[in-house]
Amino acid sequence: MLIKSDKKVVNAWAMYDWANSVYSLTITSAIFPVYYNAVTSSATSDKVYIFGMEFVNTALYSYAISVAFLVVALISPLLSGIADYSGRKKTFMQFFCYMGSLACIGLFFFNKNTLELGIICSIIACIGYAGSIVFYNAYLPEIAPLQEQDAVSAKGFSYGYIGSTILLVINLAMIQFPGLFGLENNDMPARLSFLSVGLWWAGFAQITFARLPKSTIDKSVTKHVFFNGYKELLKVWNELKSLPRLQRFLLAFFFYNMSVQTIMYVATLFGTKELHMQDAQLIATIFIIQLVAIGGAYIFAWLSSKVGNIQTLILAVMIWIGIGTCAYFLQTSLQFMALAFFVGLVMGGIQALSRSTYSKLLPATKDTASYFSFYDVTEKISLVIGTFLYGYIEVISGSMRGSILFITMIFIVGLLLLVRLVKIPSLQALSRVMNSNN
Repeated sequence: MLIKSDKKVVNAWAMYDWANSVYSLTITSAIFPVYYNAVTSSATSDKVYIFGMEFVNTALYSYAISVAFLVVALISPLLSGIADYSGRKKTFMQFFCYMGSLACIGLFFFNKNTLELGIICSIIACIGYAGSIVFYNAYLPEIAPLQEQDAVSAKGFSYGYIGSTILLVINLAMIQFPGLFGLENNDMPARLSFLSVGLWWAGFAQITFARLPKSTIDKSVTKHVFFNGYKELLKVWNELKSLPRLQRFLLAFFFYNMSVQTIMYVATLFGTKELHMQDAQLIATIFIIQLVAIGGAYIFAWLSSKVGNIQTLILAVMIWIGIGTCAYFLQTSLQFMALAFFVGLVMGGIQALSRSTYSKLLPATKDTASYFSFYDVTEKISLVIGTFLYGYIEVISGSMRGSILFITMIFIVGLLLLVRLVKIPSLQALSRVMNSNN
């Protein structure tokens, strides 16, 4: 039986962030984008050919992310419904974990002659990462009571930042000083870093899987329940009509998350392509973001306890709007590195707080996987749209700066929706007011 506030279970749950965040940092943000740009660029062109079609290399990268998250958005309701019914939430989490880690290992074989393999493995790794998060997030309301969910959510993100930074230091040492590791100064150190991500991810996930208990439900999956997840998604959609505060939050989340996630996936490529930053400068920038983000998650959790979740999210989005505005006018690598401090401050904070805010707004239910599936579908669809439009706007405008301007405008929409949310009282609050009048 799962007991809330069990420290061993909470720490084991947080360790999955430690395990899988190496994908977010090394593959999403740090080494892979730089390696990808180097492999797909030449002195005269940024065009690549894949499956007989021509793409701008960075636009292709954005489109690949869009495809991966579109797949996750389509299949997560199916999997969540099966997991809730059959009690196999942990099993599906393991499946996606191993899928993602194996795909990262497959990136070891990615070079300029195997572009198709690199794109396919990057898509599969992304699906594995995002798919496992659906079930990982669904454990939050089961392992922590309402008043502890902000802190527990922040703990997960901080574990992720610490663990991923440790592996990044090792990988960067291998890339910068290959001789110390008996390697030649070629692409091998970078490719070995992808291999290490897969091994780290699957290896440390064993701590989580050893502690998170299996569900007491044990039912076989039949044709009758195979599409139950989509029915549950529709059920959640219908239930949102009686949960106006949750409904409005999800709408605001859809817009500001579109911008947050897109920036996280393309920031390194922006520094490389638009500002022509050197690898050492990008490495320093990434370290700034990681170190600040560790404290940022806790700062925003503390701030939310003082002024409220929505008000804190409003502040975070306002900072993001400032970041996007400044990014549009960036001209030097030093300016980019200075801006990274503020990115780190709000990056972990807004993600952790969004997750815990959603968890707090949920109605009393045992089908947490279905509700978090809806949350994840919302997140993934917004990311699909954001990354696709980012790449498309770059193609038609000829610069990533046009894409950054678009992302900043989307942040403004999210801010307006959050501000509007503050004015909407919850059903519980309305009930208390009516009872007091009676």
